[in-house]
Amino acid sequence: MKLTEIIHPDSIITPLNSNDRDEVIGELIDVLIKAGAAPASIRKDLIERVLDRERKHSTGFGRGVAVPHVKHPDIQEITVAIGISNEGVDFNSLDKQPVYSVFLLLSPQSRPEEHLQAMEIIFKNLSKDTFRRALRQASSPGEVYQLLDDADNHRLGG
Repeated sequence: MKLTEIIHPDSIITPLNSNDRDEVIGELIDVLIKAGAAPASIRKDLIERVLDRERKHSTGFGRGVAVPHVKHPDIQEITVAIGISNEGVDFNSLDKQPVYSVFLLLSPQSRPEEHLQAMEIIFKNLSKDTFRRALRQASSPGEVYQLLDDADNHRLGG
């Protein structure tokens, strides 16, 4: 599985319009709905499920990144939206620092193994300082997508 297989160029927001966690999640779900990855009829349910997950355990893992995620029966394909924040978002991260890169993952409820594969490829890349720095410096969705392609094809240092 590659990042460019699960992240469509139309599902990247840079910069995010909000710096409020709940609003950022709404922004990212809206971009996935607009891209056809989720039906508009489940928007409210998706937001509630993601926020419920956040209240139980923050997906702000430190180092300026968060990976909110949810499995849902009405999602057909694994898909990810990316939001880049210039100011930082309070995700109640483990390191208590703001989040600048948010990867929101939606997965079909019936394919948990693919959900885990997607999480692994996202974390593999987010664990690299070079990747995280390049994400923060990207000023357009095209730059972010090129970075994803570079990471997929091992053209980015660790």
